[in-house]
Amino acid sequence: MMLPHSFLRAPVAHRAYHDPTQGRIENSPAAIDAAIAAGYAIEVDVQLSRDGRAIVFHDYDLDRLTDETGPLRYRDAEALGRIGLSGGNDTIPTLSQVLAQVAGRAPLLVEIKDQDGTLGPAVGRLEQAVADELAGYSGDLAVMSFNPNSVRVFGGMAPHVPRGLVTCGFATEHWAPVPRQRLERLAEIPDFDAAGACFISHHMAELDAPPVARLKSRGVPVLCWTVRSPAQETVARQVADNITFEGYAAEIPA
Repeated sequence: MMLPHSFLRAPVAHRAYHDPTQGRIENSPAAIDAAIAAGYAIEVDVQLSRDGRAIVFHDYDLDRLTDETGPLRYRDAEALGRIGLSGGNDTIPTLSQVLAQVAGRAPLLVEIKDQDGTLGPAVGRLEQAVADELAGYSGDLAVMSFNPNSVRVFGGMAPHVPRGLVTCGFATEHWAPVPRQRLERLAEIPDFDAAGACFISHHMAELDAPPVARLKSRGVPVLCWTVRSPAQETVARQVADNITFEGYAAEIPA
């Protein structure tokens, strides 16, 4: 199992090629269409609805991106699909809808958001929902998560899909209520092999971390997140094989 080469060529549009000033909200169909038109790869996030569907949405709560409030997991997929994304003309899509929209026209990177709450082992429902949706999809595809348990469990459900770890320094102040010992352990990326990962996507400001160097020396592809300017991109590409970006038009290498 290897990450398709297409993920190392076209820059990856973070939460798709979103620009709220143009009515393209993150993870929206409009942002996905814009990424395809620009020739970018696409990253989207998935959460779990009350009725067990994979929903393309970054946050755990609806408050920031819609006029609704409260946890997304308390709503069924059909009800979520009627909720408009603030600042645009789209509603919240399911992963199934996004797969039909992309239809192999761009590499698609799906981040499974942690459902355990502490990056622990209480996962499986969202991973199964994603695996079910991806069955039969023929375009370039990969799945990743901050939670190595999610990556490992998903691999047992869809072993043919390339999967990776989203990684960083796991600073304690950004990860409450995850136990400090667990965060310190995750910062060393010790679960790469056990999770069946074939790439990482690391925080761009911490690409000099020794665990990244160790994996890169093994030939592991290193992506990074989230680059927000050409200047940041220049620095990130000194280590990273490709970038995940937002807020500007990244150039596609020749």
